[in-house]
Amino acid sequence: MRLVTMLLVIGAIAAAPAAAQPPASTPPPPGSGVTARLRGISVVSDTVAWASGTDGTVIRTRDGGQTWTRLTVDGAARLDFRDVDAVSEREAFVLSIGPGDASRIYKTSDAGATWGLQFTNADPKAFFDAMAFWDARRGLAVSDSVDGAFVILATSDGGATWTRIPADRLPAALPGEGAFAASGTNVAVHGTQHAWFATGAGRVLRTSDGGASWTIAATPLAALASASAGIFSVAFRDERHGVVVGGDYRQERAVSDNAAVTSDGGQTWTLRRGLGGYRSAVAYVPGRSAPTVIAAGPAGTDISTDDGQAWRPLSERGFHAIGVSPSGRIALGVGERGLVAPIVVALDSRVRY
Repeated sequence: MRLVTMLLVIGAIAAAPAAAQPPASTPPPPGSGVTARLRGISVVSDTVAWASGTDGTVIRTRDGGQTWTRLTVDGAARLDFRDVDAVSEREAFVLSIGPGDASRIYKTSDAGATWGLQFTNADPKAFFDAMAFWDARRGLAVSDSVDGAFVILATSDGGATWTRIPADRLPAALPGEGAFAASGTNVAVHGTQHAWFATGAGRVLRTSDGGASWTIAATPLAALASASAGIFSVAFRDERHGVVVGGDYRQERAVSDNAAVTSDGGQTWTLRRGLGGYRSAVAYVPGRSAPTVIAAGPAGTDISTDDGQAWRPLSERGFHAIGVSPSGRIALGVGERGLVAPIVVALDSRVRY
């Protein structure tokens, strides 16, 4: 194995108060320009990223996170945008959480200058948690279960229409089974057909045919399952290798058995120890000679350079959500009071970003 040297640079970007609902074209003050709790992040390139959070907050950077512009989503000032998914530098979706019509999906095709309301939940029992997209036209949105049935929506026309996947194509849900809307990463996609949905009960649903049919498997994190504990995030680097992380959000620093890995596409999962506490987000870092994964929660950040088999502390800096660019050169974390921080990890001493 090649000896590598790790360089970590984490720089917190201070948040400054911003006027409520400024015009989309108004540059923000230094930093993120907002004081909202940020829980969504999507890094679409080495320069462009989007973040989202409470009070209808959506912000966008064009310079790798150095400066941010606040975007206005009309009629969304009271919504909590827990997930943002960018499918290009100009096209992105945001999902708000909550019961009934508080769960919505908006879309922009002009870099956030204007937004269209695509979906409003009409079921008072449903509570949408996250979404993910294979490409600009095909994606999924997931909700907590309703009356013993999982609720998963699919779109194949860029979000113009959303169709619920029939219950007979899905496994039965456990009583009250749902997901934690903590970082927009309890659903993951890969390629053009594979997707995974992780639940708070410590189980992972999977599809290999674009969502037409689903199966389910328990993970070792099922032993944690409670109202405040379970799986919070899932990530896959290819069709077979993936990782889930979680814990108990009421015990942020409690070290527990809160990570598991798979090498067969999610059919079976193996417990892995080493995370420093509750972790709400996990992401692979592409472009490394060794499969590298970062996991973060409010109390800290950990790293694995062997596909999630072993973990070590990366920083005491904590985040609610993290995002990594397709090249692996840019990683950003978001958190409380408008926190946006770059996480730069060089695993080769000859590389400096």
